[in-house]
Amino acid sequence: MDCLFCKIINKEIPTDFIYEDEKVVAFKDISPQAPVHILIIPKDHIPSNDDITHENSAIVGHVFVLAKNLAKEYGLEEGYRIVNNCKEHGGQSVNHIHFHVLGGRQMLWPPG
Repeated sequence: MDCLFCKIINKEIPTDFIYEDEKVVAFKDISPQAPVHILIIPKDHIPSNDDITHENSAIVGHVFVLAKNLAKEYGLEEGYRIVNNCKEHGGQSVNHIHFHVLGGRQMLWPPG
């Protein structure tokens, strides 16, 4: 499989994880869009939100609990944003579901 995030998860591409458990990894985005910009990626290869099923949907809850914990750890008490892009027109650039946790500045709406 030629998936960038699978290679990161499998440690074929060196990455400094700020969090790892049996279900997900988390690390700082290499092109941050906010003072805090963390990616949370499920270890199971799920291409996009359209591929969430009843069988694998628990991962989304796991991601959101981790996002809350990382936001607290990184001092985002004033608020933060969790983003999931779905497919090309939704802005997804890697076909492996992932979630951005952004904070440390005022988030504007609409995002662009």
